[in-house]
Amino acid sequence: MHVTLDGQAVFDEQELTIMIGSPGRASLERSIAGLDGVLSIDLGARSRRIRQTGVLRAAGRAAMDARIDAIAAFLDGQTHTLATADGRVYDNLRVDSFQPLRERAAGPGIVVEYEIAYTQLGE
Repeated sequence: MHVTLDGQAVFDEQELTIMIGSPGRASLERSIAGLDGVLSIDLGARSRRIRQTGVLRAAGRAAMDARIDAIAAFLDGQTHTLATADGRVYDNLRVDSFQPLRERAAGPGIVVEYEIAYTQLGE
């Protein structure tokens, strides 16, 4: 099984790292006259950040541009599903940014390091 985004295998698995942040919680704090302390109302779990880093490999410039365009298409404001090779599934992900970082030649092809930031809107 490959790492997929909405069922599409757009990532290379070599050097791929996914870092999962913890979900936040929101609360409403209120002070009330005549009551010692604070009234705290739990508003539940909020979103969490997920960061993915890795490398993309392609035989040439045109093939790399096509791979980058395929990933950039997920920057559409919609929610997506990321599935990892070990069977973990992260639903309700919004792709916030996709940043190609360093590019280098590798044998007959091109390698581009990248970083993607997701927000998981709910589990």
